[in-house]
Amino acid sequence: MSLYNIFDAHAHYDDARFSDDLPELLTALPAKGVVGVISCGVNTETSQFAAHLAATYDYIYAAAGFHPLNLADVPENPTEILRELLKNPKTVAVGEIGLDYYYEKATRDAQLRLFEQQLQVANELSLPVIVHDREAHEDTLRLLKQYKPRGVVHCFSGSVEMAKEVLKLGMYIGLGGAVTFKNAVKPVEVAKIVPQDRLLVETDAPYMTPVPFRGKRCDSGHIAYTAARLSEIRGEDTQALLDYTAENARRLFGINM
Repeated sequence: MSLYNIFDAHAHYDDARFSDDLPELLTALPAKGVVGVISCGVNTETSQFAAHLAATYDYIYAAAGFHPLNLADVPENPTEILRELLKNPKTVAVGEIGLDYYYEKATRDAQLRLFEQQLQVANELSLPVIVHDREAHEDTLRLLKQYKPRGVVHCFSGSVEMAKEVLKLGMYIGLGGAVTFKNAVKPVEVAKIVPQDRLLVETDAPYMTPVPFRGKRCDSGHIAYTAARLSEIRGEDTQALLDYTAENARRLFGINM
């Protein structure tokens, strides 16, 4: 696909699946039309690595945070460490943070406490958040309504009704490869109702690879296929969708390009 102005609002280039060819891949992505990537941290080490990538590649920006499934990696003083990580000039968001009730019910209290702490830091520093919400819609929405952060609910898996509540808060909706899946229902319905100025496209690389590459490693170049499906769902031109979602990402993350 000959598309350009691709801004991947969510990737994890620290993942081990990129260890063999990461420099080659990241050097090649701009030739595939990629103009921006937010590489997200899930703990101290990956947040630092994202900042390293941002320092190395002009088009990459970092996010720093503690993911709900990485509680074992959380230091005793998470807010102090987070504030230090966020001092990096190209670290533009607090993320990936949030709630995940799919795997582990026993950690819910700890997840909630950590999520609140990071929302507080984001508001204190006037930074956007990148929110993970998996089977925790009620608690996620409750805390977003309480703290009212700027930011995005990434890889959105909630209902249309929840999407409307998130949009009322002024937040963005991030959609990725799931919209291309054969059994996709909620993401497709949500894709129809998100206003142009609140939609972000993302990969969650190396995960959530869109059709026709599902099952293979995902990278930011695959957004072209997600964008094509989104534009089909929304009745829009694919390049136009990439143009306005790139502008949305720059606006949310305070990036001047």
